[in-house]
Amino acid sequence: MTSTPLMPPGVTMPARDDLTALAQRIVTNVEQVVHGRHRAVELVTCALLAGGHALIEDVPGSGKTTLARAFARSLGGTFHRIQATADLLPSDITGSGVWDPDQHRFHFVPGPLFAHVVLVDELNRTPPRTQSAFLEAMDEGAVTVDGVRHGLPDPFFVVATQNPLEQHGTYPLPEGQLDRFAVCLRLGGLDLASERQVVREQLVRPTVDDLRAVVDPEQLTAARIGVRTTYVADAVLEHALAVVRATREDPRIQLGASSRAALTLVRCAQARALLTGRDYVVPDDTKVLAPSVLAHRLVLVDGTSGTGSAAGRAEGLVADLVALIPVPVQ
Repeated sequence: MTSTPLMPPGVTMPARDDLTALAQRIVTNVEQVVHGRHRAVELVTCALLAGGHALIEDVPGSGKTTLARAFARSLGGTFHRIQATADLLPSDITGSGVWDPDQHRFHFVPGPLFAHVVLVDELNRTPPRTQSAFLEAMDEGAVTVDGVRHGLPDPFFVVATQNPLEQHGTYPLPEGQLDRFAVCLRLGGLDLASERQVVREQLVRPTVDDLRAVVDPEQLTAARIGVRTTYVADAVLEHALAVVRATREDPRIQLGASSRAALTLVRCAQARALLTGRDYVVPDDTKVLAPSVLAHRLVLVDGTSGTGSAAGRAEGLVADLVALIPVPVQ
């Protein structure tokens, strides 16, 4: 997850109730156009507040891009969209040096990664060489081009989508990249009432185009700092670590979750606490979030990753481990 700076000198940290209201305002705004997806909206919001990134996978037409665009439009600042294709090069994403004939030197032209919110549609259609261009950006909030490091806008948030079923013309995401997504979620089907509402509203035009920003970058930075000040008791931390470590010992799992996953799980739990109006994390926060935070990072014994067709199985394994591990008592 990218780092978040402290509040600038002389700037007062907003009251916690105000930060909770800000987080809930994001959820409310997105749900104006994304109906019947409350859990998905809250998960992406937790990833956003935690300083992480979100991967949304589902079949075509399920609303992945609409959900991602709704978040992008709800957040002030700059927004870029990258349509992933097989011929996309790393420099098409990070930017590159361009020769300036007047000054007789190269100068750096930033790529679409240089935005507060970046939507990468069908990320798994880019080849491994191009996928690697996202690694430094998603982990460190910077890119290195021609030996020069360039910082990205802060806050920086990547929302990526992928089709988990279609394999023609796609490349599996490497474990290193999956580990950089705070959450991975599947949308699933809509109930009849929600689907009717979606179709009715979009008969005229895409309703996501009508959304307005409800949070600016400075407010989002303040909310992320508020997340990091949320209290985590030793018992809650021990339970989260026990769940993560159990994924490394389960015989059904070839590669378990990393230490980065443990940090992300606790950080997302802090975000959920802020979203629900608490200044402390409870065990239910980590229990609810664990499948979405951990499953996509796993490699099962048959060699499949915890995404795509194996996503449900991986999430089930994590849920089993959560149910088996008792919460320690201080």
